[in-house]
Amino acid sequence: MEGLKEIDKAYITMPKGFKANGISADLKGNNALDVALIISDVPCNVAGTYTSNLVKGHSLVRSIDVINQNNKIRGIIVNSKNANACVGQVGYDDACDIAKTVASEIGCNENEILTASTGVIGSRLPADKIKAVIPELVKSLSIDEQAAHNAELAMMTTDTVPKEVSASVTLKNGKQVTISGMAKGSGMIHPNLATMIGIFTTDADIDSKVLNTLIHNAVKHTFNRVSVDGDTSVCDMVIVMANGESGVTIEEGTEDFTIFDEALTSLANDIAQMIASDGEGATKFIEIEVYGAKNEADAKLIVTSVARSPLCKTAFFGMDANCGRIITAVGYSGADFDPNKVDLDLSGLPVYRNGCAIDFDEDLAHELLTKHDINVKITLHEGEAYDRMYTCDFSYDYVKINGSYRS
Repeated sequence: MEGLKEIDKAYITMPKGFKANGISADLKGNNALDVALIISDVPCNVAGTYTSNLVKGHSLVRSIDVINQNNKIRGIIVNSKNANACVGQVGYDDACDIAKTVASEIGCNENEILTASTGVIGSRLPADKIKAVIPELVKSLSIDEQAAHNAELAMMTTDTVPKEVSASVTLKNGKQVTISGMAKGSGMIHPNLATMIGIFTTDADIDSKVLNTLIHNAVKHTFNRVSVDGDTSVCDMVIVMANGESGVTIEEGTEDFTIFDEALTSLANDIAQMIASDGEGATKFIEIEVYGAKNEADAKLIVTSVARSPLCKTAFFGMDANCGRIITAVGYSGADFDPNKVDLDLSGLPVYRNGCAIDFDEDLAHELLTKHDINVKITLHEGEAYDRMYTCDFSYDYVKINGSYRS
């Protein structure tokens, strides 16, 4: 991709002027990191996209309010283990108190600090524990790689691996900006943004309205095309902060905008794949593609239907080429197509043609399904529209994880 050079080492403080760290407030127990802070040396422009769930966590609602006021911000504090959701006005007040404590330590206004929470819904946030560690957390802020990783680890709940990306972006005039991103997300993952907590930083100078366009472009076919379990959480957001410390300005309608847009989308896509691959209890990463749909809406209906089908997902876990389950999910998706024209390929192996099952090598199919990465290609022969979804399988561990989540 033009201008994009992904960096082997990836962490949120690679863009100039950002610091981060994570600390334990004893929310998780066992001294595990559970509070993250990312701060810019100077005020940032910010834009975000948020869960479509009508029920929203109080930390998120407060951040939406701050961003909608078109405020410049200095950073964001994120806690794990507790979602700060569904507890009433006290939840919003707790988020405000936490932001006020951070602002006092940083030396800024409380409306320059965003808040985010993730974890169990319906329990009051132990705000006093969080506020007690904020002075130490602020003092420990650093540009160092380990400090940045600590911030990522502190956001994680049921995630088994960190999700961090970085890239250097060369613009038309040869000048460079840097973009970094980190995210948590493993369960309660389904489109209608966002399906996790994602934070991007960049040292480019970008107006908030332009940032809003960029982040919505970036999530449309990346984060908004990931489904782990069909559930959409109440605390989810993806934000991008731009502090301008590179001295490079990016404006909408320019070649530099296009380069940056493609780079941000590419990084978002990398994280989206990480989330699907790290789905709760997952053993497989599955890409579902639809070709030849009449329109984009039909293509999206089909990839979504297959991705959230428990029967399809359990078949992938069992390495069973039970492709009738896929065809069935296509059929009840609500899309408009002729069933007699549908072709289906499983990791390159033809299994259906013209809507009919065909003979295929069962041993080869099983071998293909033993691999971690699986591709499902559905061709409708109705038009030119395409879409795809990232998902994973359902294993025994998914039930174990979610059957005992609160404990």
